[in-house]
Amino acid sequence: MKIKYFLVVILMTSLLFSCSNNSKEDKNNKEVQTPFNYEVEQFADVKILRYQIPGFNELSLKQKELVYYLSQAGMVGRDIMYDQNYRHNLKIRRALEHIYTNYKGDKTTDDWKNFETYLKRIWFSNGIHHHYSNDKFKPAFSQEYFDVLLKETNTKLTGEAYDVIFNDADAKKVNLDASKGLLKGSAINFYSPNITEHDVDAFYASKIDKNDTTPIEYGLNSKLIKKEDGTIVEKVWKVGGMYDKAIEKIVYWLGKAVTVAENDKQAKALNLLIEYYKTGDLKIWDDYNIVWATSTEGDIDYINGFIEVYNDPKAFRGSYETIVQIKDFDMSKKMAVVSKNAQWFEDNSTIDENHKKKNVVGVSYKTVNVASEAGDASPSTPIGVNLPNNNWIRQQHGSKSVSLGNLIEAYNQAGGTDKLKEFAFDEAEVNAEIKYGHLADKLHTALHEVIGHASGKINPGVGQPKETLKNYSSTLEEARADLVGLYYLPDEKLVEMKLSPNAVGIGKAAYDGYIRNGLITQLIRLNLGDDIEEAHMRNRQLVASWAFEKGKKENVIEKVVKNNKTYFVIRDYDKLRTLFGDLLREIQRIKSEGDFEAGKALVETYGVKVDQAMHKEVLERNSKFKSAPYSGFVNPVLVAEKDAAGNITAIKVTQPTGFAAQMLDYAKRYTTLPDTN
Repeated sequence: MKIKYFLVVILMTSLLFSCSNNSKEDKNNKEVQTPFNYEVEQFADVKILRYQIPGFNELSLKQKELVYYLSQAGMVGRDIMYDQNYRHNLKIRRALEHIYTNYKGDKTTDDWKNFETYLKRIWFSNGIHHHYSNDKFKPAFSQEYFDVLLKETNTKLTGEAYDVIFNDADAKKVNLDASKGLLKGSAINFYSPNITEHDVDAFYASKIDKNDTTPIEYGLNSKLIKKEDGTIVEKVWKVGGMYDKAIEKIVYWLGKAVTVAENDKQAKALNLLIEYYKTGDLKIWDDYNIVWATSTEGDIDYINGFIEVYNDPKAFRGSYETIVQIKDFDMSKKMAVVSKNAQWFEDNSTIDENHKKKNVVGVSYKTVNVASEAGDASPSTPIGVNLPNNNWIRQQHGSKSVSLGNLIEAYNQAGGTDKLKEFAFDEAEVNAEIKYGHLADKLHTALHEVIGHASGKINPGVGQPKETLKNYSSTLEEARADLVGLYYLPDEKLVEMKLSPNAVGIGKAAYDGYIRNGLITQLIRLNLGDDIEEAHMRNRQLVASWAFEKGKKENVIEKVVKNNKTYFVIRDYDKLRTLFGDLLREIQRIKSEGDFEAGKALVETYGVKVDQAMHKEVLERNSKFKSAPYSGFVNPVLVAEKDAAGNITAIKVTQPTGFAAQMLDYAKRYTTLPDTN
């Protein structure tokens, strides 16, 4: 599971990290820090940022090689994510890239600028659908202009891949509205077009034993195909199977990583991952995850595989994702105390005693600095990750939770407080956010990942949430983890653990920010009239709306109109905490018992529909700000320097000149798949 960075209001904080290449000498030969330029560019609703890699220069050459090889293993799988997102993405992207690099005509016109923006949006979202709303992009240039570009650059794009740019087909990448058909209404390339939801349910019902206490993650690494004779088969993503050419290269670079592994257990995990990619065997994937989750030594770690199922409306298939990370030694030491107290959090939770784990094991939490990202993690990135996702592995062997510290820092350095002042109710709320908001966010991320996703248990024989809660499972799981964090943020235990300087201050800032975000500011990410589709957004509105509704009688949260602007003001923080605890208990019950109807009612009632008058007002209030609502990153470029014999002598970190430059470089160096797979 992962947390997508969501705060619309990003606060300026002091610079925590610096690199040696970010300084210069003055006339007295004293080193003087020069500001790192975090911002690259902005287009459409997106802002592109840079990030640094603190601690990289302190690594040994062998460790730097490991980071380099793992980064290459991630990048060579980049094409997979495009193809997973939509069957024509690679054709379209490559045609547009060919135009972009070969067009010799006038590049000062609005048409060209609109074309350029359209391509950049595709790069940012790994395809022609928005990374968050899932809506297909509508080009702001005409079909006639596009035809001119194709002709003048001798670019070929025909048939459905051409038509879909301008028509209304495949309008939604992931559709969670069951009335429109979860598969029929989704353009995601995880199922052949002739497969129905009933086909999927029946196929896996014949395979899944709900009494199996150690089930594999069925369907995680395959496309489900219905043949002409009606037979349904899995087209597995492996060497010799689907995505063979990309996965062969992933395996090659993982093999190089094994040769410089920091320890035997890390090497064992990498070898199991290689074997999994070669065979596609999900039992080996489980074996790998057990070794990986319990491999906590070393300074370098990574995430690599088909992992999160948010993009599958049936919640089976994993999107390709990689993150390469370096331990942040200071923050990881501070946050390890959360892991050590995991059982205390479980024991003192509001969930039913029958749904609590009696022995929370192996929850490992680290703050890390990202060195490279690809696939589902890039350019739009999570800020926190908790893996593995298989519930029985988490219960029996533990999990790893990480907070991506340097990315959070980059977000904060690139932000400001203007939006906060617009949407916060009064000066006291603004000051509390400035004083405590950044730390509250970091603590909430830690509690969400370490305690939230690791808490609770499923009743025997119920089955996994993707089977029982289906298209609502991701939203409910994220809401459950959020609620764990919200419930504990005002607790004096965090002060006792020396993580929080002030339980009341942190709690109030966190609650204000969450309600403000869930009911107001996240609406800037939607087009007027849209329902909420993305699981994390649904979760936040669900929690905030439910608490507002249930607290009306006691005026826990008051809707206030001041100067023709709407605010949601918390009047009783203690009662709000109680409400969060009540909702946590109910969502855990839903998960533990597999209560689909109750889960559906919660999400559909509180998480999907948007108050249109409120939405219109929020968009109008936000229109005066130039900062884009979404942010993502270019990656630093790792350059391997070699001697005459081909041995690596150094790994240098450089920054890309721009977003387009990096995307075109990736297209040149990491094209691994054919147009059609």
